[in-house]
Amino acid sequence: MADHRIIDEALRPVDEAGRPDDRVDDERHDTDNRLKPAYVRSVVEALDTGDKGRAYDLVEPLHPADVADLFELLDAGDRRLLAAAITDLMSGEVIAELNDHVREDMIEALAPGAVADIAEQLDIDDAVQLIEDLEPEDRAAILAEMEPEDRAAIESALAYPEETAGRLMSRGFVAVPEHLSVGDLIDYLRDGQAGEFPTEFWEVFVVDPAHRPVGTCQLSWILRTPRDVPLADVMKRDQTLIPVTMDQEEVGNMFQKYALISAAVVDESGRLVGQMTVDDVVHIISEEAGEDVLLLSGAGDGDINEPIREAYVARVRWLVANLGTAVVASMIIALFGAAIEELVALAVLMPIVASIGGNAGTQTMAVTVRAMAMNQLTRANTRRMLWREMRVAMLNGVTVAILIGIATALLFTPQLGGVIAAAMLINIMIAGLAGVAVPVIFERLDQDPAVASSVFVTMITDSMGFFAFLGLAVAFGLAG
Repeated sequence: MADHRIIDEALRPVDEAGRPDDRVDDERHDTDNRLKPAYVRSVVEALDTGDKGRAYDLVEPLHPADVADLFELLDAGDRRLLAAAITDLMSGEVIAELNDHVREDMIEALAPGAVADIAEQLDIDDAVQLIEDLEPEDRAAILAEMEPEDRAAIESALAYPEETAGRLMSRGFVAVPEHLSVGDLIDYLRDGQAGEFPTEFWEVFVVDPAHRPVGTCQLSWILRTPRDVPLADVMKRDQTLIPVTMDQEEVGNMFQKYALISAAVVDESGRLVGQMTVDDVVHIISEEAGEDVLLLSGAGDGDINEPIREAYVARVRWLVANLGTAVVASMIIALFGAAIEELVALAVLMPIVASIGGNAGTQTMAVTVRAMAMNQLTRANTRRMLWREMRVAMLNGVTVAILIGIATALLFTPQLGGVIAAAMLINIMIAGLAGVAVPVIFERLDQDPAVASSVFVTMITDSMGFFAFLGLAVAFGLAG
């Protein structure tokens, strides 16, 4: 083991003074700070040959986040071998950084006592995330192995619905009464009279006798203010309070809107029970953004570590729904079968009308769903949003219609060019309308607008594109 350490140390890059410099590219990371394939292969080779010492030495220098990345790059069998080889490196920080599916797989391979030890190293919100998706009996076994205080805190968090502030909030915060002076607060913090303070915090919450927040004091204010000044004179009374039942997406929107670093979380009676911090919200915003994109495509979690069965179930239902909507479009085509047989050019040009309309609808739908997620689109401005998108659709439609009309006139006939230009304009206008209306209707029905909007918008643009193009061709006597 020692020989391997010497080799690894020799491979580390050095700065101008000859000291190890971890800031520059090394044998483990590429220029994008990702683990190199060669390094991952060396770890796998050590595991395959049973050389746990070599595997340990290769992994030990990594940051916990890089260790988590390494686990995600391995298959299930190698993950368990690696976990057995680096048991004392499997800290709470590593577990907290793991992908949800990988973490569940790892937790299932560990004894309840080992999982309890890891959970006790974590903040309560991270510990909750660690065990919340386990089977009830597995969760109960892990909680039974934990210290009573930690177990009570986790059970309290699990009582709140998933993806709410109560489930995600940090229980570590500093709260003091309003009658203190700045000097009293500084002494209180230095002497440790408040018990176990959180490792990091940016502000102190000021509460009334009922433990309801009445203001906040940033640490920078406290450090710059004379000791004899009352907290009531320096605290900020205007604050953003987050209910425990608020959805995490709304929490993210509030932090973004009001440029918050942290915010108090209050229960139904208005009592301070926790806080949300910006580092938690960054994860929320990233998670919600990715989730909406995947829901629009019907791809489920969209995680390469998701079990095949779960990925299949998530995706196939929307493909089946799309199959049904595609039948609607095919029935419209069947209505004009004779016209298509008479003028083959119609069959050649039909896909163009449907494809461009579908793309236009997807663009508008994406803008609409994002606006809803960011609280930019509400009942108050729905009509303005609709009118805006219709004007954009009109401009796009005219532009594309002119281009396709000229090309069709040159390749086929001027009459057919005029027909496809008119059909293209009509379909892009319909796409703009559907791209706004469908997500709005789903939201009004209390359904997630990102889930099924794409299926229905595609059906509308395909069906109306075919109907407009073939109907106009028949109406102007080009066929049928």
